[in-house]
Amino acid sequence: MNRRELADFLRSRRERITPADVGLPAGPRRRTPGLRREEVAQLAFVSTEYYTRLEQARAPHPSREVLAQLSRALRLSDAERDHLHHLAGAPPGPPAGPSREVRQSVVDLLHRLPEAAAIVMSATYEVIAWNHLATALMEDFSALSRRDRNLIRRAFLGPYRDGRRLYGVSDADEFARTSAQHLRAAAARYPDDPEVTGLVAELLAGSEEFARLWAAHEVAARPTLCKTFQHPLVGPVAVACDVLDITDRDQRVVIYTATPGSPSAEAMRLLSVVGTQRMVVPG
Repeated sequence: MNRRELADFLRSRRERITPADVGLPAGPRRRTPGLRREEVAQLAFVSTEYYTRLEQARAPHPSREVLAQLSRALRLSDAERDHLHHLAGAPPGPPAGPSREVRQSVVDLLHRLPEAAAIVMSATYEVIAWNHLATALMEDFSALSRRDRNLIRRAFLGPYRDGRRLYGVSDADEFARTSAQHLRAAAARYPDDPEVTGLVAELLAGSEEFARLWAAHEVAARPTLCKTFQHPLVGPVAVACDVLDITDRDQRVVIYTATPGSPSAEAMRLLSVVGTQRMVVPG
């Protein structure tokens, strides 16, 4: 661990970020260029004392979890993140399991798509990032546990909102088949990850349909280009479904868009206004 180089690198990255970059007020008496130490500590979920000691080259070896949190808080590029790990004496190696860290530029992209519902899924179909319209169209993922944000688990084991499988999407059965194929491929890539093996075991034990699909050993899947959500407030919403692969993180960005000028586009516009508010639907 090169404490002095690590301290200098952290300080240089902190000083290049403005409060506005991370949604913080600048304040009238800010003398420090960039963020304050306590602000970085807060963003990285570490104590101010510990972060200060890191910048003073006095801290003990940071864990990989702390390095990941610092990388996210300081908005490091992939190259900078790797450099941070090397300075800390913990060179990045191949991941043992699917990555749940979403690159900040991808998160920013989601929020720059005001007319599209967009989510990021891990290799195991856990929703790990989303924008406002996605929560209005599908569900408020921030109110769910990690377990309930896993779409393959929801597809095969529920719960089913209003008795409909996976938000009432028109291709729910095709989604289930495709997700099983993708999960088989992910299980081969991460054979030693307990979350992956545990998810497979849970699905095998709880769903005869999944067990049948798993036994077929299929790993190729045809893309679904459009689908219809049955929304409890605005009714059917037909959308195009585009998937962008983030290969270095083994993640997928899923973007749902409606045809401009269509009734579904108007429904999406309404959902962008009402968000996740509970509204009484006339009987």
